[in-house]
Amino acid sequence: MNNFRAGYVAILGRPNVGKSTLLNTLLNFKLSAVTKKPQTTRNKILGILSHENMQAIFIDTPGLLKPRYGLQKLMQKEIREAIETADLFLLVVEPYEPPTNDEIKLIEQIIKKPTILIINKVDEVEKERILPLIENYQQYSFKEIHPISALKNTGVQELKQSIFTNLPEGEPYYPTDQITERPEKFFVAELIRETVFKYYGEEIPYSTLVEIEEFKERDFGKNYIKAIIYVERANQRAIILGRGGQAIKRLGSIARENIEKFLDRPVFLELFVKVRENWRDDDHFIREKIYHH
Repeated sequence: MNNFRAGYVAILGRPNVGKSTLLNTLLNFKLSAVTKKPQTTRNKILGILSHENMQAIFIDTPGLLKPRYGLQKLMQKEIREAIETADLFLLVVEPYEPPTNDEIKLIEQIIKKPTILIINKVDEVEKERILPLIENYQQYSFKEIHPISALKNTGVQELKQSIFTNLPEGEPYYPTDQITERPEKFFVAELIRETVFKYYGEEIPYSTLVEIEEFKERDFGKNYIKAIIYVERANQRAIILGRGGQAIKRLGSIARENIEKFLDRPVFLELFVKVRENWRDDDHFIREKIYHH
């Protein structure tokens, strides 16, 4: 293909700066779990955006943070791998204050490769505050600086063009009609986990892991999905179930609706809750259930 541009694009930034929302907006498709709680993303999510003569393969990394337990250490390993493999970086920051020390360290680490700075959530601050912030960031060697609102889709088209322009020349890596390399059941698990994040208290979601144990497509009738929600303690299981099983019924009903929208077909969803004590510090369990290696 003549003059084709293609490459891997890593989306980096602190928890809750809007990386997943940005990925979904760029793709015009809900690929990554989005909640108001930080640190929702656990895997690198691969989303593929293809145009006539360009292809960007997006990696939505978990947020940058100091790891406190085994799961977070593996999440940071995912970020390091994304940094090594990417052709282009998108560093996402918020418009409230100049860069933190952690962000400066990251900037110095990644700036050796082409990097676009994205100042997200500009709809939340006065316009007068944006210009000084841009000037502050101009001391670094960013390819471009884009103030945007991923949620409101403001400035995203210009950013998209900038991403394509800064990709290396090369053949497409994936068929141009493909939007992700992940299987459907990965996203079904993510949708269930996102529902847990939305409807349960502060601690519960972070102690939760969702595994799709059965995923049966049927020619007639509803698809069958059996999902296991793992928690770390018996009292967390009791909270997820709720009195008389009411809470898990609501969880199942909302998750099922979201799954049906995503798959565009009816499903029968069965949820089970199991206790796996301290699973977040169990490397073998995490690799098997989340990272599959």
